[in-house]
Amino acid sequence: MIVSTAPQRRLGVPHDEATLRIGPIDPEVRTSTRHLFIDGDPSFELSFWCGTCPFLFERKMVGYNISDEREPLDRLEHGLDLIDDEVVDTFSRLLPEGEYLPLLIEVTPALVAPYDDRDYFTHEQLATWGIDPTWGLPQNPLTHYYRTFDTEVAPDEHLFEFVVPMVQPNWNDEKRVQHYADLLAAGMTPTAVALSILDRRAPAVAAPEADWYEHWVVTHFLLDGHHKFEAAARVGAPLRLLALVNIDESLAGPEAVAALPDLLHRAPSPRRPEG
Repeated sequence: MIVSTAPQRRLGVPHDEATLRIGPIDPEVRTSTRHLFIDGDPSFELSFWCGTCPFLFERKMVGYNISDEREPLDRLEHGLDLIDDEVVDTFSRLLPEGEYLPLLIEVTPALVAPYDDRDYFTHEQLATWGIDPTWGLPQNPLTHYYRTFDTEVAPDEHLFEFVVPMVQPNWNDEKRVQHYADLLAAGMTPTAVALSILDRRAPAVAAPEADWYEHWVVTHFLLDGHHKFEAAARVGAPLRLLALVNIDESLAGPEAVAALPDLLHRAPSPRRPEG
C-alpha cells in the first residue's frame, strides 16, 4: 500500500564513489552478466538485459551489512508518515548517481526460503518459463527473501514485489528482532529503507502448457531494516518501507516505473499456480 510519494529526483554519488551500483560484471562489455555490487564486490546476480529471460536475483556473497553506522535513526524507528528528505539524502550517499522515484509503502512481509511453498522461482516463474534447459533445475536465489505483495496489472501482466536482505535473517541479533517485534505488537510501524528496481520479463515463445504472461517484478534490496523485517514476518504485522527506485537501472522503462504508485495501491490479487 502506498503511504506517500515524492517527485522523481536525481540522487546518489558518482558511480566510482558509490557503495552500491548496478551494472555488468565486465564494464567493457555492456551485455555481460548484470550484478548488484557492494563496495566493488558482485553481491547479487540480477536479471539479464534480455527482456525474455527469467527474472533473477541470486546471492553471490554470504552477507554484507551496510547500515550499522546509520542506525538507529529515530525517525525510522518510530516510523515515517511522509517521505523525509533528510533520510533520503542520508541513504542517497550510498547510491550510484541517477534518476530515482522515492516511494513510502506499507507492507506485511512473509519470509520465503528457496523451494518452499511460496517460492516464486519454483512456482510462478516455473509455470511461465519451465525448467532451465541448461541446468535442468528451477532458478535458485540462494537466499531467504520476503514476499510482500502481488497484483494484476492487466489480464496478461502481473506484478510481484520482493524484499531482499543483504544478510541472511539467521545472522540477525535476536534481541534487536525482539525489540522490533515488541514495537510492532504495540501498534508502531517502523520504517526500513531500500534500493529498488523494476524489471519486466516475458518469454519470447510460450510452451503450450505454460502460464504465459508478462512478469513485472519490483525488488527492494534492504539498506536498513533487516531486524525490522524479520520481526514483522514473525508477528504478521505491517511496517513501512522507503523505496528509492532507481529508474536508470530498472529493466522496465520510465513509464512503467511511473505507474508503480498506482499499481502498489491496488488490492492484492495473487496469481499462484498449483504444484
